[in-house]
Amino acid sequence: MPEGATEQRPKRKRLLTRKRVLITGGALLAVVLGAGALVGYLTFVRPPANPPAVACADGRPQGADAVVVAAGASMTQGTLGRDWVGDLRTGEGFGDAEFVNAGVNGDTSSGLLRRTDSDIVACRPDAVIVLVGTNDVRDEVPVAEYGEHLAAIVERVRSQTSARVALMSLPPLGEDLDAEINQRLHAYNDTIRRTAEAAGADYLPLYEEFAERLADGTPRPAYAFGFPTAYLAASEHYLLGRSWDEVARSRGLEYFVDHIHLSDRGGEIVADLAARWLLTQAMA
Repeated sequence: MPEGATEQRPKRKRLLTRKRVLITGGALLAVVLGAGALVGYLTFVRPPANPPAVACADGRPQGADAVVVAAGASMTQGTLGRDWVGDLRTGEGFGDAEFVNAGVNGDTSSGLLRRTDSDIVACRPDAVIVLVGTNDVRDEVPVAEYGEHLAAIVERVRSQTSARVALMSLPPLGEDLDAEINQRLHAYNDTIRRTAEAAGADYLPLYEEFAERLADGTPRPAYAFGFPTAYLAASEHYLLGRSWDEVARSRGLEYFVDHIHLSDRGGEIVADLAARWLLTQAMA
């Protein structure tokens, strides 16, 4: 065999090995990027189930015994964390009620005010539940300005519809009630209560429901929310198939998967409070 041919064999093997490594690495990269894009879509881009743009495209949904709009931010949208609006939709006692999810990821009180006509009034609802303000707290929106937004939302809904309106207080941010951000939260919740009283809306004590469970002396992790934390929580759920409760427990939490968004147990608290109001007051 020619001497040159013998020397070329190792070179060919090295080239083939490099080619296989590149192909394998490229395939793995494509899988990782694809999985990342899937998580991003399911969590941050995908609309909630039964949004106003679908449910109320032609006005009040036809054939519904009652129309309930839940309006707020990501905690209401329910694509990151438990979908408590979906739990109401499948719950007992509501007959053929239509539950419209007007939650928008990242929204604030000013954002909800801007879309009140299109996302709430357009549905001609019988009952409206508002849970918005966590992002106002995080962004340090002045409390007085936040209160003005809430009052304007309630006034717009009550003047344009016959809906009964409920304002939920904001749940804790994280499970450490003594955290600085939760100390600031009190002023916003006081504003929610006062706004409800002044505007003729009902006040639903959501913070109080969480605080009662958290004030048991159990050590709680310090508040530590950020986009990476939220993204990893969503990845555990959508890629690994873990329940929202399992995601929360992996971080030493009980009611929140990333210190803000709801675990299954946290979502149950919100859904139960909303259901009690709907069944005993708004739809009684």
